[in-house]
Amino acid sequence: MPAERISKVLAAAGVASRRGVDALVAAGRVTVDGRVATLGEQVDPALQRLAVDGRVVGAMAQDHIYLAVHKPAGVTSTVRDRHAEMTVIELVPRDLGGMARLYPVGRLDQDSEGLLLLTNDGEWSELVLHPRYGVEREYAVGLARPLSREQAETLHRGVALEEGTATLSGLRGQTRTEDQRLAQLLRPEPDRGLVWIRVTIQQGWKRQLRRMFGQVGAPVQRLVRVRIGTLRLDPLHTGEVRPLTSTEVKRLAPNRGPRA
Repeated sequence: MPAERISKVLAAAGVASRRGVDALVAAGRVTVDGRVATLGEQVDPALQRLAVDGRVVGAMAQDHIYLAVHKPAGVTSTVRDRHAEMTVIELVPRDLGGMARLYPVGRLDQDSEGLLLLTNDGEWSELVLHPRYGVEREYAVGLARPLSREQAETLHRGVALEEGTATLSGLRGQTRTEDQRLAQLLRPEPDRGLVWIRVTIQQGWKRQLRRMFGQVGAPVQRLVRVRIGTLRLDPLHTGEVRPLTSTEVKRLAPNRGPRA
């Protein structure tokens, strides 16, 4: 195997994204043959011993795993959280990779539910998440009452948040068929009094949609992520997990080059 940048090798091994690996290297937590690694150095994992926090990492020792999860509300998206009653990793059966070192591709806040991806492929995760690739996320937003024209126009223009101006890629009403299908997928079933709309975003700021709708006086009652890029939540019911097909993996990160 030819030598490659250490960030690429460790990201491919599922340690973290490339930027995450760079942070580990900068902190002195990565070693190569027992010495502290340096940023940007070239390594050959077939010939050299790589370790993170003393734990040996084989570049391709672990097969890559790609999972879609229907995260329930109340479950945290973090891998470890001693304050959480349950993390999303605990939903994964052993036969689907429940014993592997998986981590979420992005997050859903604890109160939100719907489609979440889990993987041990850091490079792929970064391609799905990075804003330059414009992978859309679509959400079903449950409100207590319909949006007024003024509220909808304000959301279309963009809402000022601490990070900058938060924008939507799209906003529309939910169809009757979508209402029915969502009710079949969700547990507990949605309150029949909720008004549902569909929104798409490319930004991924913390609790972005809840903050945006709160700013226009339309607090979110229930928030369900129904799509990431080309991948849809349906047919996963609340709490279910399934592996992605190779075609789905490629479609989510079409800018990825050929693998060695």
